[in-house]
Amino acid sequence: MATPPSATTIAPGKDNTSPINNPADISVIVVYFVVVLAVGIWAMVRTSRGTVGGFFLAGRSMVWWPIGASLFASNIGSGHFVGVAGTASAGGIVIGGFEWNALVMVVLLGWIFVPIYVKAGVVTMPEYLRKRFGGDRIRVYLSVLSLLLYVFTKISADMFSGAIFIQQAMKINIYIAIVILVLITALYTVTGGLAAVIYTDTLQTIIMLVGSFILMGFAFNKVGGYEAFTEKYMKAIPTEIYDNGTKIDAKCYTPREDSFHLFRDPITGDMPWPGLIFGLTILALWYWCTDQVIVQRCLSAKNMSHVKAGCILCGYLKLLPMFLMVFPGMISRILYTNEVGCVVPSKCKEYCDTEVGCTNIAYPKIVIDLMPNGLRGLMLSVMLASLMSSLTSIFNSASTLFTMDIYTKIRKRASEKELMIVGRIFIVFLIGVSIAWVPILKEAQSGQLFDYMQSITSYLGPPIASVFILGIFVKRVNESGAFWGLIIGLLIGLSRMITEFAYGTGSCVKPSNCPKIICGVHYLYFAMILFAATSIIVLGVSFMTKPIADKHLYRLCWALRNSKEEREDLDASDWVKEEDEMDDVEEVKKQSCCRKAYNWFCGFEDKKAVKLSEEEKKALESKMTDTSEVPLWRNVVNINGIILLAVAVFCHGYFA
Repeated sequence: MATPPSATTIAPGKDNTSPINNPADISVIVVYFVVVLAVGIWAMVRTSRGTVGGFFLAGRSMVWWPIGASLFASNIGSGHFVGVAGTASAGGIVIGGFEWNALVMVVLLGWIFVPIYVKAGVVTMPEYLRKRFGGDRIRVYLSVLSLLLYVFTKISADMFSGAIFIQQAMKINIYIAIVILVLITALYTVTGGLAAVIYTDTLQTIIMLVGSFILMGFAFNKVGGYEAFTEKYMKAIPTEIYDNGTKIDAKCYTPREDSFHLFRDPITGDMPWPGLIFGLTILALWYWCTDQVIVQRCLSAKNMSHVKAGCILCGYLKLLPMFLMVFPGMISRILYTNEVGCVVPSKCKEYCDTEVGCTNIAYPKIVIDLMPNGLRGLMLSVMLASLMSSLTSIFNSASTLFTMDIYTKIRKRASEKELMIVGRIFIVFLIGVSIAWVPILKEAQSGQLFDYMQSITSYLGPPIASVFILGIFVKRVNESGAFWGLIIGLLIGLSRMITEFAYGTGSCVKPSNCPKIICGVHYLYFAMILFAATSIIVLGVSFMTKPIADKHLYRLCWALRNSKEEREDLDASDWVKEEDEMDDVEEVKKQSCCRKAYNWFCGFEDKKAVKLSEEEKKALESKMTDTSEVPLWRNVVNINGIILLAVAVFCHGYFA
């Protein structure tokens, strides 16, 4: 049956003219890249990158505002712009609850988790688990699982979402665009270390906010204001509803009655409220409080007041996605109902190259069609900024995990310079694996990218969250309990994940054949079940086996966080710097210009580092593990933390 064409624009598949083909847009994009690279080079020059502490923790010299901006930018990737807006166009404002949950979690991060990590004197999260439980199997397990999660949910999703935007905006091959972006992104990550990443994140946060605020203004102006927006969204029903002459079920294309409700029915809701409160908190606990990407930014802070202030700034910034991404995504459905709200598989394939739905093009579509020349180039820069800021953060953290927790098991006496080189090479490998995964996630979760990312996290993240929170708060938990909890929890999660991918997640028009007993349980409910099961296993096995003596737990768990006694680590130090006489000979030799340029590019020092005395080593260690605060600033950040929690409660209540 013939259906009227979309009332707005030509389908993407029918027009190969690039919207980004005018001098204004191209100039803005070029200026953006020049500025970002200039900031990266400036950070390279002014910071120490020749040591593990300098490259991976920015020498613990960062202040609160770049930390807060970097936390936000690391979290808000192009996967958010594309995924959150896309899911909002399909299901309403409930996806904004995922963003507002972070207001509570950043307070837990700054006030409970980071002080423990700092007192423990760790660089990576697996390193903390090794100090807390002893042995290497948990540390290696968590490192490998974290890297897999980066590939499945972060790097590939950001690349895919960036590719969607580039495909809509520039009409060039997706994979060519990905490779170009990744090369630029990896350049200053590989050369600059964490300091370059944090400073460029700060710049890109400003660009993201300015650009997306402008777009929100254009979107609300086009739709006629907030009242008109709420009315028109409920009427945004596509006209193309016949598949080979058969009318598609109305529930597949009609906006939900509870589209403007944050809390939804616990049984029939697409995001049940118990899952949104409890299940999501478990996922957020894993992401915000135990994930290397996030925690590493906090560990780079000057002191605890800067950590807390950075977390508060990030919390306030996390209020914005509801207005900058969720509402514009819903407005996109109003303006381009047939394309964004597409339900006919053949039409969807034509519009966005996937049959399960085209909600992922909601944000790119509104950018390309509503923004004037120049501003459209700015918004493309915003998307590239969000893509690159997320990727830089993940690349740096992933290389830290691999270098410090896996490679040092293979090369126990690797020199510091060798670790720096290996960390950079590993980034290249990670990029290749992630690009290979991109085609697989195109069809997942009815084409809704954000749901895909959250569902994968629900299957793999809860066991990690359980072990961390029990390890910090329950002194009796030991290595055996933690290890078997992680292993059994992983097997349970993988059984759900593999089954779902084997059957396919399907769509409303073509539902999956996956058995209800497995796939019928909402992924947020599954996260709650998996967290509870893991916790029971961890506690059960721990109480049946030998406890860890207090002398090994000083400053590693909450009950002993203020202990002054000297801790006896359960294992020897993580790695020993290899020093041999050849290094001394090499340093004495006069270096060529090429060698000097190479050393500067990679941040290696031309001279051997000065050896510290035992007193100097202890003083440095004391500084790196200090959590003291000036009373005035401690009170200021504590009051702001309480205000942030009150804002979180108000926002949830207002939109409930």
